[in-house]
Amino acid sequence: MGHVSAVPVPQPRAAAATPATSSRRSLAAALFLGAAGATVVLLAAGRIWAEGSASVGGGTVSLDVKGSDVTGVPTALAIVGLAALVAVFAVRRAGRLLVAALLALSGAGASTAALLGASDTGALDEKAARTTGDAASTVEALSHTVWPYVTAAGGVLILLAGLLALRYGRLWPSMSGRYERDGSPRARKERPADPDRPEDLWKALDRGEDPTREG
Repeated sequence: MGHVSAVPVPQPRAAAATPATSSRRSLAAALFLGAAGATVVLLAAGRIWAEGSASVGGGTVSLDVKGSDVTGVPTALAIVGLAALVAVFAVRRAGRLLVAALLALSGAGASTAALLGASDTGALDEKAARTTGDAASTVEALSHTVWPYVTAAGGVLILLAGLLALRYGRLWPSMSGRYERDGSPRARKERPADPDRPEDLWKALDRGEDPTREG
């Protein structure tokens, strides 16, 4: 019988790097989505959301209101979302889950408030009343722009960042490198006291050590 040599069977690549890869990708995605979403909300909330006209002295005057005039909720929640996005790296375990949930809720709240404000006429009616001097004056030829929906989209991006943090946040690194995995401070390694250095002797005595004892 001829000699049959054993041919090594290719082994599948180890999947040990998968969690680390997922961690890096989810971290980068969350940072991008959160920062981009907050930026979109803050910029879009400063744009004109609604336009119209009011009758004054037999004529009409054009009126418009910005998103910040309609509702300040999206702007406030975008700032909260940014703070939560940073804070999620400064806390651990249950604290990280809570901050991630706050991040997601900030996005959901900003998006909901923007959608509700898209059909709001209160801000324009108030401006019409101030402009005409008639408290009963209302806006005519009312129209809304696309910016409330852009604001809502920004809120959705913040929401997605929060959902990523909830799903993968436990795998992300923490800002504090001075702590071990269990959250306890790393023990500082003290060098032995030098008998020729008086300050070392005093430090050893403060630690309750015998500076005359050889290590």
